[in-house]
Amino acid sequence: MRWLTGRLLAVSAVAGLLVGLGTPTAFAEGVTCVSYNLFGVCTLWAETPADPGDSSGSGSGSGGGSNGIPIMEIDGQSCLPVGLADPQPPKTEAVWEGRTDGAIYLCEVPPGLGGMFVVGYLIQYWSLTAPSAPPDPEMLAQQAVTSMQLQAVRVGIVPEARAESVGLVGMPNWMWVSAPDAQTFGPVTRTASVDGWTVSATAKVSSVSWDMGDRHVVTCAGPGTPYDATYGISPSPDCGHTYSRQGSYTVRATSHWVVTWSGIGQAGTITLDLTQATDVTIGEAQVLTQ
Repeated sequence: MRWLTGRLLAVSAVAGLLVGLGTPTAFAEGVTCVSYNLFGVCTLWAETPADPGDSSGSGSGSGGGSNGIPIMEIDGQSCLPVGLADPQPPKTEAVWEGRTDGAIYLCEVPPGLGGMFVVGYLIQYWSLTAPSAPPDPEMLAQQAVTSMQLQAVRVGIVPEARAESVGLVGMPNWMWVSAPDAQTFGPVTRTASVDGWTVSATAKVSSVSWDMGDRHVVTCAGPGTPYDATYGISPSPDCGHTYSRQGSYTVRATSHWVVTWSGIGQAGTITLDLTQATDVTIGEAQVLTQ
């Protein structure tokens, strides 16, 4: 069997399982409790075992784990790779099994992964080569974002960007995201993986800022309401603007993307702004006098 360190990974009571200090315990061989409550009682986890996923190899292998961390298999025990044991145990210890090459590494068995009523602990194991180090999760998150092929919004606006479409000073203008989809408004989810490590990212637009070209910026939380002729000269219910002077204006719609990602035991947020522009013409209503 592999040797177990005395470092516990959890000392929280679940389902009322209590083990008295100094009494025989259900700990795995070599495991000692390093934290007790005020009553001198070591409290253990009692969780439903996690699904270890697929594994390969008789000695050690890897499969899918929680948070994108691969699960290893050490002599039939599922665990999460930690890294090199520091300090290295003496070569006389049984974990070396008489070897003089390679090194001793640690693999974490969290509460629940080792079975019901099992505390978390670390397994020491010998390996000739070091397990692959996890990649930078934020780098994988960026790769996931790139694969999303996010785009700026398609601008919907009245008056439209054509010669015969002219708005009027003092009359309401409507702005909206035209035909929003996953690439222009979200949400969209992608994953990126390398060497068995996986990060998942989800992107969606949090708001759209409309720079109206007249030193006014209108920020709309949603995609806005598409204009229909039946609305007449009523203002937009959620995303509109009124010009006070005639002229030609360049309107820039900037979508503010928020990407949340998680994996390899970490999580974070990435923000991204994408802009699309169009032109509108605003004229003055002519007053007829006799």
